[in-house]
Amino acid sequence: MKTAKLKQILLITDGCSNQGDDPVAMAALANEQGITVNVIGVMENDVIDEKGMSEIEGIALSGGGVSQIVYSQILSQTVQMVTRKAMTQTLQGVVNKELKQILGKSTSMEELPPEQRGEVMEVVDELGETVDFDLLVLVDTSASMKHKLPTVKEALLDLSLSLNARMGNNQFSVFVFPGKRKDVEKLLEWTPNLESLTSVFSKLSVGGITPTGPAIKEAMTYFKKKRSLRGLLSNDDEQYFEESI
Repeated sequence: MKTAKLKQILLITDGCSNQGDDPVAMAALANEQGITVNVIGVMENDVIDEKGMSEIEGIALSGGGVSQIVYSQILSQTVQMVTRKAMTQTLQGVVNKELKQILGKSTSMEELPPEQRGEVMEVVDELGETVDFDLLVLVDTSASMKHKLPTVKEALLDLSLSLNARMGNNQFSVFVFPGKRKDVEKLLEWTPNLESLTSVFSKLSVGGITPTGPAIKEAMTYFKKKRSLRGLLSNDDEQYFEESI
């Protein structure tokens, strides 16, 4: 199998977008570019309305990812679970495509004999620990998220610790929406750890609109910039998952 890189957007929000591009359409576009879009809807004692629930599920579905609605108290383990589940889901898709190419017919993992299926799942598990991984986190900072942001910060730090136990290289980036001066604002450049969030998260201002679609669009652009910069700095022809999917 080709050397590959997993790319994910993790959207953390507590409601419905209300400005700009359609987030479901933007997530579909990201998925076409080999970027999985996962969504976590955060509740406190309140509930996310039906429209918000529908949007969260729609974004994840069109983005090829995983969605989960949670209370903020269990956000940390949910962030880890959703990220890992989406990694496995993407890797299984890649392995299924490889199987079809090798066997020359429409054969998926589920159709293999139990022993072979077990061996293939071992390959998926191993890839999950060794593949390089880029995760761009989009955090909703509209007014209703104010009391949830400390929990979001802790959840992301826990995620960083969990993923850094892998053998593969991790790169994280964090964007917030709305930003101070524009719809979407970069909070953290690509970095192998999320510890530097501690200082910047406390300075976040909250309020205003929820431009989820523009945020996903900006995230896609940022992935493209990363790739083109690598092309300038390296002569190596890097392989990406979109070549396999």
